[in-house]
Amino acid sequence: MRSYFSRLVLAALLALSLLAVLLFWMLTSPVALRTSPLEIEIGSGSSMRQVARQVAASGVDLNPWLFEILARASGHANRVKAGSYEFVEGVTPWDLLKRLVRGDASQGEFTLVDGWSFRRMRDEIARLPGLKTETAGLTDAELMKRLGIESEHPEGMFMPDTYFYAKGGSDLSLFARSQRAMSRHLDKAWTAREADLPLKSPYEALIMASLIEKETGTAADRGMIASVFYNRLRIGMPLQTDPTVIYGLGDRFDGNLRKIDLQTDTPYNTYTRRGLPPTPIAMPSEASLHAALHPQRSPYLYFVARGDGSSEFSRTLDEHNRAVARYQKHKGNHG
Repeated sequence: MRSYFSRLVLAALLALSLLAVLLFWMLTSPVALRTSPLEIEIGSGSSMRQVARQVAASGVDLNPWLFEILARASGHANRVKAGSYEFVEGVTPWDLLKRLVRGDASQGEFTLVDGWSFRRMRDEIARLPGLKTETAGLTDAELMKRLGIESEHPEGMFMPDTYFYAKGGSDLSLFARSQRAMSRHLDKAWTAREADLPLKSPYEALIMASLIEKETGTAADRGMIASVFYNRLRIGMPLQTDPTVIYGLGDRFDGNLRKIDLQTDTPYNTYTRRGLPPTPIAMPSEASLHAALHPQRSPYLYFVARGDGSSEFSRTLDEHNRAVARYQKHKGNHG
């Protein structure tokens, strides 16, 4: 019996030794990367399990479960820092974990602001320090083609958010990440949309969200502004929203919207043309996407800015004209 127990202990020790050798080999052997250099972004507040999945999903040929076990066994599971990291061929799982724990991210930070135009986005990215420029000589259409999107106008196709980027990385990668984020948010929002909205496609939802973004002075008004636009669409009334006219003027807009501008027809003039404009007019936030697909219900057809960021809503033109006289006479900013 004692001899059997000794053999059992010896077998267990041998198994543990083999496991230790296997783990050491795994820790010190380079892992395959989908591309080199490879950028990995770790989101703020991620659990170790989420971190392991983010590492694998980014293109590291490493079992997420084993990477999580490594982090927990070494006492590092709660020490990984959020950020954008860049790795090259030859990195081992242990090297990778140590950099994530140290927060050794060669990174910059870029915030795409709600309501920016694509032109503003390009200008701001061009000024970022440490990025390798691949898009400077490209037209908007060429840039979109490089992103694998040939049929869409770029406006509105990028998700406002704060992005970390690896210094020395490509500016094209930053565009791609923002575009993928918008695509994910838009698909999710469209799937969960309310029934009976007068929209034919997710792209039309993106257009509507951009109008809401540009017309909203305070977050509480988003759903009601969406309601006004939908009420107008349903009865065939022009949307009559100034930001679309301004967008259609382009470089001709000097900061002063004139009566002649409202009367001059362009594809974006929602005073002279019914329905939605042909494209978004800005980068809408997630909140504006939600408002576009979950509008409040109301009888209102008009709104005017009060001057404090909020809007006054009206049922009839007479009510609206009185509100304009009260709040915004000679100032514009009314729908």
